[in-house]
Amino acid sequence: MFLEVRKAGKSKKFYAVYSLREGGKVVKLRRYLGKDLSATELAKRKKQAASFMKEQVKNYKEIRDPLTTQLSGTEIKQLLDIEARADVRIIHLDERQWFRFSQVFSYNTNAIEGSTLTLRDVRNIIERHKMPDKSEADIEEAKGVVEAIEYIRRAKNHVSVALIKGVHRIVFKKTKPFAGQFRSKGIEVAIKDKEGNIVHLGAPSAKIRTLLTELTRWYNEHKHKYPPILLAAVVHNQFENIHPFQDGNGRVGRLLLNNILLRHRLPPVNISFSKRQAYYESLRAYQNTGNIRPTVELIVNEYRRYARQAGDHKKRGRGHPMRIGGK
Repeated sequence: MFLEVRKAGKSKKFYAVYSLREGGKVVKLRRYLGKDLSATELAKRKKQAASFMKEQVKNYKEIRDPLTTQLSGTEIKQLLDIEARADVRIIHLDERQWFRFSQVFSYNTNAIEGSTLTLRDVRNIIERHKMPDKSEADIEEAKGVVEAIEYIRRAKNHVSVALIKGVHRIVFKKTKPFAGQFRSKGIEVAIKDKEGNIVHLGAPSAKIRTLLTELTRWYNEHKHKYPPILLAAVVHNQFENIHPFQDGNGRVGRLLLNNILLRHRLPPVNISFSKRQAYYESLRAYQNTGNIRPTVELIVNEYRRYARQAGDHKKRGRGHPMRIGGK
């Protein structure tokens, strides 16, 4: 924070100014301190302003949960500014591009949940039907995710109970006896960290269908009002909060996220295994405070990361596996 002095005739007006970087641009937040202040009074008001502006900066960096709050004009502008950084074009992927994406996505989304398969393993399974000496469940779920991607490519529903159950059934039909079935009465889930501490409790089983129906209603009411990446982030995060299945919620949630993007004619996004920690932190921010911004930024950053990789790929003369952004 620094002091800004403006002359107004023979008087001086004092402002406390806080600069922060937002999407490559410098944003300045100002608070008026007073006019023609003595050094003592100026120091006093500057100290008071510092505390106020610290909270203001915190609020600026947060975007409240749209499920419970109507977003302000400032928050909408922040979202649009963040999404603009992705430079995401409305595109149509050809079959080769979809084939490549489905393998990369399957590897990463399963690795986040503990799969031992490598990307090469997944490619051998999908392209050559060559099975590695790895867990049979990991192999079947890698194939299941690829099949689920094909399913959401052709889906017409943006979000619904039937769609959610259908995606889960496709991914886990050969590995989980409860594939496509919500948790039944008495089956509750708790998410624990590596030390065994409970960091999140899923919704009570009796409320699952009601909560998902409410989420669907909210989405349908706002799908033409809010930016698509925000909609995808909210549906994904709230789905993870509800945790409707006994297992497999993470993979289904990331497929739902992509389904929302596709329905708005945006390209699919891959949450990389290497960004697992940032992904979990964005979920915790939403669960603990309702701040959706970290998830929106994570999606945008993953778009940008892929755009850079695609650009490097093109420069090496190997074609362009997926056009996301750029010229």
